[in-house]
Amino acid sequence: MTIPTRTLGTTGPQVSALGLGCMGMSALYGDADRAESIATIHAALEAGVTLLDTGDFYAMGHNEMLIGEALRAAPAARREQALTSVKFGALRDPQGGWSGYDGRPAAVKNFAAYSLQRLGVDHIDVYRIARVDPGVPIEETVGAIAELVEQGYVRHIGLSEVGADTIRRAAATAPIADVQLEYALITRGIEDRILPVTRELGISVTAYGVLSRGLISGHFTPERQLGASDFRAHSPRFQGENLQHNLTLVEQLRKLAEQKGVSVAQLAIAWVLSRGEDIVPLVGARTRGRLTESLGALDVVLDAADLAAIEAAVPADSALGDRYPSAMMAHLDSER
Repeated sequence: MTIPTRTLGTTGPQVSALGLGCMGMSALYGDADRAESIATIHAALEAGVTLLDTGDFYAMGHNEMLIGEALRAAPAARREQALTSVKFGALRDPQGGWSGYDGRPAAVKNFAAYSLQRLGVDHIDVYRIARVDPGVPIEETVGAIAELVEQGYVRHIGLSEVGADTIRRAAATAPIADVQLEYALITRGIEDRILPVTRELGISVTAYGVLSRGLISGHFTPERQLGASDFRAHSPRFQGENLQHNLTLVEQLRKLAEQKGVSVAQLAIAWVLSRGEDIVPLVGARTRGRLTESLGALDVVLDAADLAAIEAAVPADSALGDRYPSAMMAHLDSER
């Protein structure tokens, strides 16, 4: 398979049409196998995936070190094709708790120094604060990243989970290549205000949660037991009647997938791919098997009739439950 490419905005790099979100290899979705995680990263690079997405706070640096280990063990040609997308700014405590975000310029440079060391690289390809620090103007945070660009430690500036007005303010400060946003069949809140602005400004979107944390993968069942450390055990969409309702949407999607001879996950990822060349889905595959399934979405062609059928089966706003628990929703940019 030859993976097509897409460009991150008008200022960013050319990347594979699917990126690999590595968070689940370290945290928030139950136990992960370190050897299998590294093998999955290697398989992704071998298949032509170039974009590796992480955050310095994923298991308090574990995810960056995991990626660094994988890159060191990869063949030189594959290592050189890898592009790193890093989120920073989340504050953690020794118990794994969350205590806000720090977007001060001095903190930005401190976070970057540690990420460069853990990843074992001399630059980060796309660098972005994970959530806006309400106490620091976005212009100051972006300005600090712009200084890192000038110094060669960062190649491109990104944003994450921000609203339309924040995007405009950031783009007026320095060139923004990409905004990372949750976007899926059942998570379409960016369509009304945010996508029009990113498209106006020539900024791409890396879409995370394209399978809604496994909810619309076709593999999640109501009998599945989730550990206390699994994010989904506390996510409103995975609770009680919400879960039962949301899984009925998945069954509607399954009927369409079977008609096309593809998996539910492949159909859901293909739908995101169909939304525009400026959108790069991130797949959170933790195993080589799931990676292979996700890559199969690149071969799925959706015509107008397919898209209409998908819209009818899973209408916008048809899912029940917020995408984050209330405490985490409070940390989102108020415009989101």
